[in-house]
Amino acid sequence: MTVEALNDIAAGFAQGRVIPYLGSGLLTLAEAGVPASPLDLVTKLTAKTTVPHKVRSNLTGAAQYIENFKHRKTLTAMMTEAFRASAKPNELHRLLAGQPALPLLVHAWYDDLPQKALAGRSDWGMVQGLSQAEHHGRWVGCYRADGSEVGEGDPSIVADELVPQDMPLYSPVPDEAAAWSTLLYQPLGSVAPAANFIVSDSDFVEVLTEIDIQTPIPQPVQQIRSGRHFLFVGCRFDSQLDRAFPRQIMKRSSDRHWAVLPDTPTRNEQRFLDEQNITRLELPLPKFVAELADALQGQPLTA
Repeated sequence: MTVEALNDIAAGFAQGRVIPYLGSGLLTLAEAGVPASPLDLVTKLTAKTTVPHKVRSNLTGAAQYIENFKHRKTLTAMMTEAFRASAKPNELHRLLAGQPALPLLVHAWYDDLPQKALAGRSDWGMVQGLSQAEHHGRWVGCYRADGSEVGEGDPSIVADELVPQDMPLYSPVPDEAAAWSTLLYQPLGSVAPAANFIVSDSDFVEVLTEIDIQTPIPQPVQQIRSGRHFLFVGCRFDSQLDRAFPRQIMKRSSDRHWAVLPDTPTRNEQRFLDEQNITRLELPLPKFVAELADALQGQPLTA
């Protein structure tokens, strides 16, 4: 089944039908020099300042404490420092950036490696989640390939059968974004180009309060995902937060997806996989990347 899935994924990439969804675990593929998990990140943050013992291993809680008692600017500066290293894209980043038909790439971590991998092209742009603590009333920021910010576009109304049709549901995105061949969507923000971070408890509360009705999710993402398949790499789904974003971002997509999960899923993870029709690929990450590269190069795999 894994061989068939890899061939299907490669064919889907060729047709522009597969959307990669990258998590922090992707950074374990090669030495990145930046935090590669929430635990790595909170350890780095709490090494710089004192926080209560009960939140020392809780990233969102520790970030909230720093925001409350040290100021939001301090938290932003610490996050920027944590991801400032001049890390290089790994093999999968480069492989994905080289796909000629890649309409959407979702990157749910704070590093800038996908941007660096795409840097050789000019036909792409970024939409990043914004913290309401720093950008009250704005859900997303839009940036060109060179890092320059694109001014806000006119709000668009996105219909949702769960709410009244006259209720506006949008994250305004400039018309310019429609011309991008690849949209890099970073729902948690990113260190580059503007140090946008959704990381504290209050950041996530603001987003999760609205995400069920899709308000924080940009309209282009909602349009592109329709009927397409998601490929999760470097992701775990063992907390409510880790499930909430994928569930809402992949809403109204196809009914077939994949996740690279070499470790045995927890009960909640398996329930999520079943609920979302996500096929688990048990390959270790390096093996998956190597075999996907072969398949993408026109070398169909055989059992």
